[in-house]
Amino acid sequence: MRKQLTFLSALALALPTTAGAQQSRSEIEPVIPSVEAAPIAYLIDAKSGQVLFSREADRRFMPASITKTMTTFLAFEWMEEGRLFPQQVYTIRPETFRKWHRVGSTMFLPADARVTVDDLLHAITTISANDGSIVLAEGAAGTLEDWLAAMNAKASEIGMTDSRFGTPNGWMDEGDTFTTARDLALLGQTMIARHPSKYAHFFGATGFEYNGIAQRNHDPITGVVRGADGIKSGFTNQAGYGFLGSAERDGQRLIMVVAGSPRGRMRNEAARSLIEWGFDSFDSRLLAPAEQRIATARVQEGAARSVGLRAGGPVRIAIPRGKNPQVTLSVRYEGPVRAPISKGERIADLVIAIEGMPESRIPLHAEQDVEVAGPVQRLVNGFAGWIS
Repeated sequence: MRKQLTFLSALALALPTTAGAQQSRSEIEPVIPSVEAAPIAYLIDAKSGQVLFSREADRRFMPASITKTMTTFLAFEWMEEGRLFPQQVYTIRPETFRKWHRVGSTMFLPADARVTVDDLLHAITTISANDGSIVLAEGAAGTLEDWLAAMNAKASEIGMTDSRFGTPNGWMDEGDTFTTARDLALLGQTMIARHPSKYAHFFGATGFEYNGIAQRNHDPITGVVRGADGIKSGFTNQAGYGFLGSAERDGQRLIMVVAGSPRGRMRNEAARSLIEWGFDSFDSRLLAPAEQRIATARVQEGAARSVGLRAGGPVRIAIPRGKNPQVTLSVRYEGPVRAPISKGERIADLVIAIEGMPESRIPLHAEQDVEVAGPVQRLVNGFAGWIS
C-alpha cells in the first residue's frame, strides 16, 4: 500500500501558504539565442531535483566527450570502494598507443608513459584526453570491455534509463553511445552529491599541463560564469556541440545540459544564457538542515514501531523569484515498512509540488537501524497498537 502523508511540520512554516498569481511555463522560459542554438536544453536545481527548464529532455543524442563524465564518475565510485587510488601508476599498452596517439583531444601520452590515476583524471576532466580515458579504463578494469560493462551497470544503478555507453571517451561509434539530457543531469547531480571533495579536486580547472605541454579547458562557463566549476563539453561532427555544466551560488547549485548546437559559439552562448537565467529567475529556500528529521514511517514487525526519516543533506527548494506560488510537501512510501531496516536505507520520498512547476522528489533515508522484534517486543507492539 502506498502511504502519502501531507507534510505539515516545521518545514512548512518556511513556505508561502497561499497561491499567488497563476504563472504559465512561458512566463519563466529563458531567452536562448535561437531554437537552433540549443535544440536540447535542460536545467535542474541540484539540491531538490526540480526541473527549472526543459526542452527535448528525453530526446536521445550522441554525447561525444560528455561521455567522459561517466568514466570519471565510475572512477570516483571505485575510489570510494577502495578499488582505485589516485597514486596508482599505469602504463600505456602498445596497441592503445598506436590507436589513440594524437587522436582528437589528447594529453599526448608517450609510448613509454608511466602515468598516475590522478593525472589521468585531471586530463580527462580538464582537457578531454581521449588517450587518457582508454588508459584509465584498461588499467582499472583490465580490459576495455569490462570497463564499459561497469559504466553501463553504474548508469543503470543510478537511474539513467535511456543511456548506453560503447566507449569510455565518446569517440564516434556509429550511435552505439547515446544518452538524454535528463540522464546527463542526473549523472551530474549524483556525482556531485556522492563525491563533493573529488568533484572539487578534479573539476573546475581552466587548464592542465602534462609532460611539458599546457592545454586549456574548453568548458564554456568555468572562469566566465560566477560560481561555475564544470562539468564537461563535447563535440564530434556527428553529435554537434554539447555541454553538461554546473555552477553554485549562495548554497544554490544548478545543473544544465545543452546539446545539438551546430557551432561552438552558439553552444557557449546558450549554456551561459540558460544558467544565468536560472540564477536570476529562482530563489533557493533552505527548508531543513542536514541533521533535521523530516518525517517518520511506521514499521511492521520491528523492535521499534517507527523509524525517523532524513534527507541525505540540507533540504533546499527553488522558488520562482517574485512569485508566491502554492507549495505542497508530502512524504510518500510503500508501507507499512517491514523490519529489518538498515541505517541509511532509502525508505520514502519527500514530494515537492510547486504551482506552475513539475513535481520533484528528494529521497528520504532511515536515520537508525531497526531490528526485527523478538517475541516480547511483538506483544508490546501489539498491545500498543490495540490501545491506539
